[in-house]
Amino acid sequence: MPRIGLLMASKYLKTSQIAKETGVHPNTVRLYEEYGFLSPIERSETGYRLFTPLHLEQMRLARLALQWPYPGSREGVFELVKCAATDDLGMAMEWAYQNLAHVRVERTHAEAAIEFLERWALGHVVDTTRGQFQIGDAAARLGVTVDMLRNWERDGLIDIPRDPQNHYRLYGAAEFGRLRVIRMLRQAGYSLMAILRMLLQFDAGRRENLRHVLDTPREDEDIQWVADHLLTTLGEQEARAQAVIRQVSLLIEMSANAK
Repeated sequence: MPRIGLLMASKYLKTSQIAKETGVHPNTVRLYEEYGFLSPIERSETGYRLFTPLHLEQMRLARLALQWPYPGSREGVFELVKCAATDDLGMAMEWAYQNLAHVRVERTHAEAAIEFLERWALGHVVDTTRGQFQIGDAAARLGVTVDMLRNWERDGLIDIPRDPQNHYRLYGAAEFGRLRVIRMLRQAGYSLMAILRMLLQFDAGRRENLRHVLDTPREDEDIQWVADHLLTTLGEQEARAQAVIRQVSLLIEMSANAK
């Protein structure tokens, strides 16, 4: 990497300055350089890194895109940041919009699952199964595993009636309807804790604001996953995906002005 005289160093930013501006430890800045998230950095004759305003904006982009939960797919945000570091800003912008689309698709699935839940909660029929099925047939009908059905029952999401003669579980239309709600919410990304929280309110006869309950952990809950408040998380991810687009736009403007 080219080296320049110390007299020119005052025109550049230090590692500590980049770290302070982006709210990270100086070692994080060095790691981002090592991982290829920043374009090549010149060194002084004594080996100090000499950052430019471009590096600062690249660092801001990396911080926006690489915080969990990612504003898009994991692959997408890593490729975006690396493209920006190699001055392939057109591809970086493509990745930025693909990531925005990814978040919006997830948000659409989450919203659709809630609409399905609200339809069921209002008493609309969501399953017309006739007769009763044992657990193996029920799992096949729903396209899930037997273990999943057992786990949902064990976790308190559903109480399955038993045959009084042999005590086998019996699944009818009511059970299938509730299970379809659970399955759709799980497929959309909601956590078991969030679904349980909502179903407990439903079973207590409080059918209003289930969307809010599904997305709002109680104060006594140990929140471990972003899926415990999925709608809020997806909203934040979409806002961050749009911020990433604005940051890539800034880098494109800087690159255009430098030519």
